[in-house]
Amino acid sequence: MRGKGSWIIIIVMLIGLVIGTVIGSYCSGISALSWLDYGRVFGITSPMVLDLGVFVLTLGLTIKINIASIIGIIISFLIYKLLVK
Repeated sequence: MRGKGSWIIIIVMLIGLVIGTVIGSYCSGISALSWLDYGRVFGITSPMVLDLGVFVLTLGLTIKINIASIIGIIISFLIYKLLVK
């Protein structure tokens, strides 16, 4: 049962990350809330391409972390802890 709980918390925190990133992106246009979009982008900016003739595989990954996404992760973790009790 321990492994199942680990997956659930990872999924819940990823949901918090995505929702926080979306909220931060929308708040970038509002001057009073633009600080929520402050952050960095990590990952592979130009994708790697593997051409095998029969099929082409393109790999790339970027992660945008901003203040709102960190707040989203924290809130999702707190909600998870409240629901699991």
